[in-house]
Amino acid sequence: MTNLKNKVAVVFAASGEIAGAVARSFAQHGAKVYVTARNLDAVTTLAEAINANGGWAEAGKVDALDETGIDSYLKKVVAENGKLDMVFNGIGTYYKDAGSGTPTTMASFEQFLHPLQRICGSQFLTSRIAARYMIQSASEGTLLLLTASMAKSKTPNMAGFAAACAAIEALTRVMAAEFGQHGIKSICICSGALLETKKITGMINDFAQLAGVPREEMALRYTKFDILKATTSLKQLGETAAFLVSENGVVFNSHVVDIDCGKFNIL
Repeated sequence: MTNLKNKVAVVFAASGEIAGAVARSFAQHGAKVYVTARNLDAVTTLAEAINANGGWAEAGKVDALDETGIDSYLKKVVAENGKLDMVFNGIGTYYKDAGSGTPTTMASFEQFLHPLQRICGSQFLTSRIAARYMIQSASEGTLLLLTASMAKSKTPNMAGFAAACAAIEALTRVMAAEFGQHGIKSICICSGALLETKKITGMINDFAQLAGVPREEMALRYTKFDILKATTSLKQLGETAAFLVSENGVVFNSHVVDIDCGKFNIL
């Protein structure tokens, strides 16, 4: 499992469960991984775990919404390695801040814009700055973005979050068209609800209370459209990410790759 040997990766928002899983898979496949987040303690713990497992990781404090901080950190990485092979941004948002679960007629303009500014805005910043350094260093790397299946499902009370998810997919295609001339790939992972994550567990609990139904009944709503009756794991998402940034992953350039084992209600 060394298909990423000698590759240099930067993972933003690596304190989150998804980005952490991606960082671990990159390292397991041989990449040199820089893990960053606003919470330095969290990514330091992640880096220590990766190193203890035989990988290479270094932690850094970076806010994935701070353009200057992103630029400074990527400049440092390229100065140390002479290249930048892949960037992944796992930034998320708290569903209440995004107005999720609130009817569109009741959601505030600020709630609608919040996920657009936070998750789509952050993907824009980290990807475009990374592309600049990939172009300068002739790295021919991969920009790996993250979105959610809300972009392609018909779910009420999710206006802001769904709009942001769709925007990230569009951004992926635009960047693939722009940066392809420099050998840079742009790919988007579209994740379904990962039931093992704290975020989804919390949402299920909250929505069950709001709806006045048992938690088990609410949890079934997240799986009733499964085609294979299988549940996607964080490890599977991480392994998929590692494949997409490998040489074989080039076949998915500009594509949105669904990671949900197949859903009847997803376009």
